[in-house]
Amino acid sequence: MSPDNLKEILQGIQAGKISPDEALEKLKTLPFENLGFAHLDHHRQLRTGIPEVIYCEGKSKEQLHTIIHKMSQAGATVLGTRLSPESYQAISDSLPENAVYDDLSRTLVINKNPESSYQGKICILTAGTSDIGVAEEAAITAEIYGSRVQRIFDVGVAGIHRLFNHIDEIRTARVLIVAAGMDGALASVVGGLVSCPVIALPTSVGYGTSFGGLSALLAMLNSCAPGIGVVNIDNGFGAACLAHRINIADPITKSQK
Repeated sequence: MSPDNLKEILQGIQAGKISPDEALEKLKTLPFENLGFAHLDHHRQLRTGIPEVIYCEGKSKEQLHTIIHKMSQAGATVLGTRLSPESYQAISDSLPENAVYDDLSRTLVINKNPESSYQGKICILTAGTSDIGVAEEAAITAEIYGSRVQRIFDVGVAGIHRLFNHIDEIRTARVLIVAAGMDGALASVVGGLVSCPVIALPTSVGYGTSFGGLSALLAMLNSCAPGIGVVNIDNGFGAACLAHRINIADPITKSQK
């Protein structure tokens, strides 16, 4: 969309010829920014409610620098996932002062809005301490989008009494993310105790026959407990996006059906 096209829309709103809703539909199709090696979708949030996120793994120092600079320049909150400590060190000197890197979750955040915008709560559980890195990727992502997050870590089935000690808090959540490796059993246990949606997040934690999280993934997919959805192995970001959408969704009333 050219500046003249955009100006025409704005003038149409001013003159009352175009409604705000009609203008919003037009603006949702605004073009991407072509960097040659990347097409930045600055207006994804208009269409989906979730802005574009930088998957940092596999990108060069120069590519990361350019993408981060362009997205930050646009004024949006910037989230980078899977940013290794080595890659962070390589670009750290070029980052703005408000950039925050978390080496546990391997996330980079710039221009974060610190305020939670929604009343509903996402509760994130881990089976073990080794699952926290993946869980933190989910927690940081959900918080950036404006969801309120509660963390309850290391409550796996090897000591199930630890989970029951938090059950009242867990039941106040609108949606749960349960991160577990090894046998992945925690998601099924939690699914049998709560009425809200449960997002099972398999992690790659475990010994040989866990097959890098495959055993947890298959166990969660085959859960007997109803109301469980499953995301990919170690995909804390994907779990958070789904949880956030559930958290902000308005309940459907009988009059809307």
